[in-house]
Amino acid sequence: QVQLVESGGGLVQPGGSLRLACAASGIIFSLNDMGWYRQAPGKERELVALVNSGGMTNYADFVKGRFTISRDIAKNTVYLQMNSLKPEDTAVYYCNTGRRDSRSNTYVTLWGQGTQVTVSS
Repeated sequence: QVQLVESGGGLVQPGGSLRLACAASGIIFSLNDMGWYRQAPGKERELVALVNSGGMTNYADFVKGRFTISRDIAKNTVYLQMNSLKPEDTAVYYCNTGRRDSRSNTYVTLWGQGTQVTVSS
């Protein structure tokens, strides 16, 4: 069974740092893309960062070099290091995995349950 479990969220002051972790079960990193998304109250879910199955990374423009996505293949875990946090970073952060299923020719995705990040003084 495929499962994603996020951790590491919490309350932090502006300018502080947090590291989120997403532990994956039942997937192979060499075949899966991994990503971090976030959703703030009243807003749509948006991409924060991703690393594809080949190890290539992409970041949303609003990250502006503050966040870094990385993965530990042996542990099937993807991380999001968040530095210089701002109040507007407050959101529920979700882990996502996806890959193309050859048999059905569809892109199959799975979401984690989310972890709350609150940036406030």
